[in-house]
Amino acid sequence: MSVRPSPSSEESPEVTAVAWSRATRLLRWYPRAWRARYGDEFAELLAAELTERPRDRRPALNVALSGVRARLADCGLGSHPLDPAAAARARMATLACSGALFAMFGVALWSQLATGLQWAVPDNRGITQALDLMSLALLTFCLVAALGLAGLIHAAIVTIARGKGTKLLGPTALLAASAAVLFFGGRHFENAWPGTGGHLLATQGLVPAGIAAFGWATTMWITSYWAHPAMLAAFPATQIAWMTLTPLAACGLMTGVARLMRRLERSPRALSYEMWLGRLAGGGMLLFLCGVARWLGVAAGPQAVFRVGSIDVAGLAVLVLVVATGLRAMRSAADAGATGTLRL
Repeated sequence: MSVRPSPSSEESPEVTAVAWSRATRLLRWYPRAWRARYGDEFAELLAAELTERPRDRRPALNVALSGVRARLADCGLGSHPLDPAAAARARMATLACSGALFAMFGVALWSQLATGLQWAVPDNRGITQALDLMSLALLTFCLVAALGLAGLIHAAIVTIARGKGTKLLGPTALLAASAAVLFFGGRHFENAWPGTGGHLLATQGLVPAGIAAFGWATTMWITSYWAHPAMLAAFPATQIAWMTLTPLAACGLMTGVARLMRRLERSPRALSYEMWLGRLAGGGMLLFLCGVARWLGVAAGPQAVFRVGSIDVAGLAVLVLVVATGLRAMRSAADAGATGTLRL
């Protein structure tokens, strides 16, 4: 912060310095745009309050809660955003990241069933039905991703034509580098797919073996082996390194997409198109959850390859949380459209 209050004659300089330091730290709860506009003035008021009541924890708690609400609004998940137009773009970025995170954990569950079907004939038809529903949902995500990417490329071309392409370089580089790591690493490690050598998956028309292997390779880090270090240590060092690198690359991919979508200026029509894609992705999420529910309903049989483990339960919890986040973003978008905010 650039402004620091001068201690009055009735205040101790040491106490004021401590209060000012606490105030500036507490301001980190707020997003950068909020701090740039209100930070100095708010810090002075907060430092004065902390000086008067140095042992009171309530101001810090109030600042933290208010900061979280401001960050939610900055992500398009709350009301009263600082910049409605920027919040609309952030809302789309949140939807895109929600979809990517859902797809990531969804592929981990889906690849488990696909691997099992390589080696065992399910004693209940519900297993293949579950896999078919999950496969259709993931196919929907691929369609949404392709259509969304086409829209982003068009918006990027328009931005570059207007001479504003410099701000896109960082997010684009991060996105491209992360995608390259996932693609080439996945292609390399898919050769170790545990379904290799099986044959039953060939009867499942919706699941080509190569895609199942690639999905497994890019999500092998979603595993309960992290809770069993002794068993994890038996893995090859290169595989452990890949399992460590994969989530970092996935986070880089989502961060790049989010920053790109927040920096690309789109028309209200383009934002409405992206919202339509978000609804389509939401339908895919619900379809996938139906497939998971079908799996849970029949997976308690004697076949170990189709049983639901603790990592599957944790993955399902993540999927539900992501769906709730996506629904919140869409609801905020609907409220913004109803009040005319989306047309700014």
